[in-house]
Amino acid sequence: MASVVDICNSALNQIGASNILSLTEDSKAARICNQRYEFVRNNVFRSHPWNSLVNRQTIGPDANTPAFTFGKQFSLPTTPFCLRVLKLSDPNIKFVIEGRKLLCDESSIELVFVGLDEDPNNYDTMLLETITAALAADIAYPLAGSITLAQQFNVIYREKLKEARFVDATEGNTVNTSSIDDREVIAANTFIKASLYWPKHLFHLVTLQLVNYRPGWMEEQMSANILMAAKLFRTL
Repeated sequence: MASVVDICNSALNQIGASNILSLTEDSKAARICNQRYEFVRNNVFRSHPWNSLVNRQTIGPDANTPAFTFGKQFSLPTTPFCLRVLKLSDPNIKFVIEGRKLLCDESSIELVFVGLDEDPNNYDTMLLETITAALAADIAYPLAGSITLAQQFNVIYREKLKEARFVDATEGNTVNTSSIDDREVIAANTFIKASLYWPKHLFHLVTLQLVNYRPGWMEEQMSANILMAAKLFRTL
């Protein structure tokens, strides 16, 4: 059973610091972990539409309405707490996010979003590893006092993040990537999954730059065009 303290201790061990028994104990390591853990975790959550964190809710409008442009406003969910709006079920609906409100002209919306989950036992193992690596990179300098060490762990975190995104983005999909560089695969698949949450017109515009669209192009052309997707992803 994973816990927040377990994640913190894994990060502390990576940078050569001693374990803690709780986040509230009187030690420098515990104080720093207690201060930084939630910020680091939530940043990782927002960095990708993780399968284990995606939620769907139907939401009604608030009593108050926007002053102009849009006719309705909707409070973003709090159970679970919405960390990132991914899309509406209808890709043709125009909307904007302002603070904790979604503005549009609909009487109700079906929202897909990244929701906060505070229980580490619900996280995918690679997501756990990514959060641990991110925390190690974040606390390395304040605990070890070494910029070089912090930079080294930041590189490790970036690699962990790429790997976890790749696995998460391709779960349930079969792609032949045996002849393609891992980093290109990760970039392309992150691009592909992210595109699922773009407005429909933008998705069509981008995909038409990758291949000549026809039914079944995804299955037939994925391997051949994955490098092109990766190059385009890096320019967005």
